[in-house]
Amino acid sequence: MVLGGMHCLIAIRYNETCNKSETLRIERLAQSGGTEMVSFMVNNQPVAFDGDEDTPLLWVLRDHLRLTGTKFSCGMGLCGACTVHLDGDAAVSCRVPVSSLEGRSVTTIEGLTSGDDSLHAVQKAWVEFDVAQCGYCQPGQIMAAVDFLEKHPKPTDADIDANLSSVLCRCGTYARIRRAIHRAAEIAREEGRRG
Repeated sequence: MVLGGMHCLIAIRYNETCNKSETLRIERLAQSGGTEMVSFMVNNQPVAFDGDEDTPLLWVLRDHLRLTGTKFSCGMGLCGACTVHLDGDAAVSCRVPVSSLEGRSVTTIEGLTSGDDSLHAVQKAWVEFDVAQCGYCQPGQIMAAVDFLEKHPKPTDADIDANLSSVLCRCGTYARIRRAIHRAAEIAREEGRRG
């Protein structure tokens, strides 16, 4: 695992040229005599981030923690490729400012497997149905599907279509995604868990 059980401190150095909001933040830090550290969990490992409080979670994950399974696509929360779990619920990480993460828990695609490295039911179904074509959206699709199955353990096609349309697949593998979600629900029931 990338974090390896170690406490990660991420310190971002400021450029000499700052925008106005960054300058105001630096002035606030100087007045407070300290730094604004945001502490949270990523894949059950403690993380502390000391940097621009408006930095999207996506960039903390990819650029600073080197967890590159979460993908950047639109950067506006419209495509779902960057979906992670925030306190157990699906969230698009490009729209979550790091300042909102204090004391919270984030799970990425890298943290979805269990402690014994066995695949999650959704991952098993994805492999079984060879869902991925280009694969770029698949981490977001999988994370959204896991969240969905926690809430809908016996989904219908209509449930899937209504609830998972927020993650775009440019290759159009929606039929395979739907079949894999049904199969993941079966696998989860066989394994005695929800989703």
